[in-house]
Amino acid sequence: MKRWSFHAGVVVLVGAVLWVPVGERAVGQGQAAQKAVQPAQKGTQPPKKKAGPEPPATDPKTMKVAKGFRVELLYSVPKNEQGSWVCLCVDPKGRLIVSDQYGPLYRVTPPPLGQSEGTKVEKVPAPIGSAQGLLWAFDSLYVVVNAANAGLYRVTSSRQDDTLDQVELLRRFEGGGGEHGPHAVVLHPDGKRLTVVCGNQTRLTRYDTTRVPPVWGEDHLLPRLPDGNGFMKGVLGPGGAIYHVSPDGKHWELFSVGFRNQYDVAYHKNGDLFTYDADMEWDMNTPWYRPTRVCLITSGSEFGWRNGAGKYPPYYPDNLPPVLNVGPGSPTGVCFGYQARFPRKYQEALFICDWSYGKLYAVHLKPQGSAYTGELEEFISGTPLPLTDVVINPHDGAMYFTIGGRRTKSGLYRVTYVGDAASGSSNPGSGSSNAGANSGSANAGAEEARAAAARQTRLELERYHAPVGEAAVTAAWKELNNPDRFIQFAARVVLEHQDPKLWAEKALAETDPVKAAHALLALIRVSAPCPEHTREKKVKGDPALRGKILQALARINWSDLTTAQRLDLIRVYHVLFNRFGPPTAQEREAYLQKYRPLFPTGDRYVDGELLQVLVYLQDETAAPKAMKLLAQAPTQEEQLEYVRALRMLRAGWTPELRRQYFLWFVKAANYKGGASFANFLKLIKADAVATLSPAEQQALADILQANPATIKLPEEAPRPFVKAWTMEDLTPLLDQGLQRGRNFDRGRRIFATAKCFACHRFDNEGGSVGPDLTGVAGRFSPRDLLESILEPSKEISDQYQAVEILTKDERVVVGRIVNLNNDVVMVNTDMLNPGSTVAVNRNNIESMKPSKISMMPAGLLDTYKPEEILDLLAYMLSRGDRQHPMFRP
Repeated sequence: MKRWSFHAGVVVLVGAVLWVPVGERAVGQGQAAQKAVQPAQKGTQPPKKKAGPEPPATDPKTMKVAKGFRVELLYSVPKNEQGSWVCLCVDPKGRLIVSDQYGPLYRVTPPPLGQSEGTKVEKVPAPIGSAQGLLWAFDSLYVVVNAANAGLYRVTSSRQDDTLDQVELLRRFEGGGGEHGPHAVVLHPDGKRLTVVCGNQTRLTRYDTTRVPPVWGEDHLLPRLPDGNGFMKGVLGPGGAIYHVSPDGKHWELFSVGFRNQYDVAYHKNGDLFTYDADMEWDMNTPWYRPTRVCLITSGSEFGWRNGAGKYPPYYPDNLPPVLNVGPGSPTGVCFGYQARFPRKYQEALFICDWSYGKLYAVHLKPQGSAYTGELEEFISGTPLPLTDVVINPHDGAMYFTIGGRRTKSGLYRVTYVGDAASGSSNPGSGSSNAGANSGSANAGAEEARAAAARQTRLELERYHAPVGEAAVTAAWKELNNPDRFIQFAARVVLEHQDPKLWAEKALAETDPVKAAHALLALIRVSAPCPEHTREKKVKGDPALRGKILQALARINWSDLTTAQRLDLIRVYHVLFNRFGPPTAQEREAYLQKYRPLFPTGDRYVDGELLQVLVYLQDETAAPKAMKLLAQAPTQEEQLEYVRALRMLRAGWTPELRRQYFLWFVKAANYKGGASFANFLKLIKADAVATLSPAEQQALADILQANPATIKLPEEAPRPFVKAWTMEDLTPLLDQGLQRGRNFDRGRRIFATAKCFACHRFDNEGGSVGPDLTGVAGRFSPRDLLESILEPSKEISDQYQAVEILTKDERVVVGRIVNLNNDVVMVNTDMLNPGSTVAVNRNNIESMKPSKISMMPAGLLDTYKPEEILDLLAYMLSRGDRQHPMFRP
């Protein structure tokens, strides 16, 4: 019988494709989702569809579950009656309180452990709903509403009994009603405050105190590209925010900013705060794409979200990096496993939910300096499994999670440990105060001691994140050159809270290059601030101070700096010129005389950042150098970095260089990326065309107006077939071949030509539909790595496994489920093209099962010689470090 097939980019039959963003989640992040309605008032709800038979929520028997754990479906939510549940909390009696995304609250009494039947569901009488945050604390139910009347509410009983019927508004939010509005509310570890989470479309609410110096700005040296599709165009930083709030809702402290759309937060037992922040999957395969990521939220922190192409890369010193990149997805609920009757490893884990890919991950955190690193484990996965929230119920030690959102089929599940009792703990939630403390080795103990000391240094600095005076300046100055990013950041934040009269001259006179760079960055930010209420208007700094800062920066010896320190220094120039305006002619010439000869440096990121400054200063020598870099760049991300900067350059072009530049757009028409990719290219080209004179536009008319399909570019000669390599062929070369003498640049080039960058992220560039390979050296031996490339279907990671869907009308769709909307399942069928999605109606699915064939194609290395393959392996095993011993002669 004929079957239509969708697989690996080959589409035999395509139905109507409904694009819904991959990284936009059912509750917190979907610009394409249906608009939220007001909370239920007087019992009203969104119009109900005509009642009919509903399929049950996803069967636990179809899920992949960590060994020793059991998942029970306690309640399959009748969508036409009770909507789609998106958040939950536990009340003092061990019952659950849940919320429909567009309707009221419900109280759920789960059956005792050992029973899956008998779940009791009652509607909460209080006229409130559309909640994305729920918390029982201070004898009240706190509710964060994300709807037209968004805000933080407190719900109590008017009769002081078990009936919740009284609603009090504590704070109204501007920017609710969409999926980037206000989200979670949790209890602060001190037991005296609330922590409230708001997404990046929620306007900053009025705050009484702030841990974040209110001097943030966009800080782009060159004009920023807005989102290619116009999403959130005109919305300025600082993005999503975290607040500490008094129980009565009267005192608000701003704690952290710069998130894209974090839905939930969780406190580590030692008091550190974590979140799982969203990506913007429309940016995939651009240099400004940032995957979903786990972040340590420290006092006064900034995580660099800006609209469109303006997001800060993780190495910018004025924002903090994540502790773990996860990949594309849709972050929802998070919680730690404390108080769960789980084995110790999982009690200590941070559990994070991914709505679009249907993954509940366990993140195993390990102290690293004053922060952490994380190892990702797939704990539970299902198809479909649109996870919305997760909690641990301290009354029975079980985990509960919900699925639903965007009117998809919703369900309530319970997770218990049923494995070896010896692996559990008789005292759930007990354990050491530091993650990773189960190692008894002397080395591990010493490492933990160093990490504990570093964390203590960070915490002591954070005590000064308020106007304190000279003591704060003294404490901060000692740590400005600390190699720990989080400590260094905390020290700079201390300075920005103090009166600059106490430390400005000290910053201008500092001779330590690292201290000088960070102190001067602080001085620039506080001397020309962009206050939150006037940030649309740039506040230019004093030109005389700009001159003094330039003189101080000029004393820094470039050759003495590491790559990371060079990136920091260049960023200081970015912020300086952005906030203080362009230099005088004399200042410009002095800068160019120093830095013009250094460009290009040979480092992909340093060159990209330095080029922005040279373009800003209209350096006449930049065009030929940058165009050479463009021609040699092996990845489309690196090429985009140069093209984006060059779009604003008017000086130094020759007619031939101009033609080469605009011919790049013809080639780039075949590049793949997220939903905004093509329009980003149009915006870049439009800006570049605006720099041309009428005569230049006429001379280039054939290129500027041409249909890419009509222009024949020189074709690269296809690589000749070498051999269908096997493990037996190449394994003997590994022992000696990777010792030294490898070629870093050739390895990176092969990583690109073999299409690895199209699917995999490595060293902060590349796609994200496959696993991030930056840390592959910590997980794979050279032999294992080679085997995973040569035989991709031998062992397929659950995290990236495709599904095979058979529909009732005889179609076969093979790919990864990336999104859902009501009954529509979106499947990505081609790893090389993030936008290649097929829509499948869930009611039309006959069967669905994991595919035994990897989406990664076989034979990727068959056109490469052994020495080239060794260079590729060395590049991957080096984590992108060209100074690795494998590359020494």
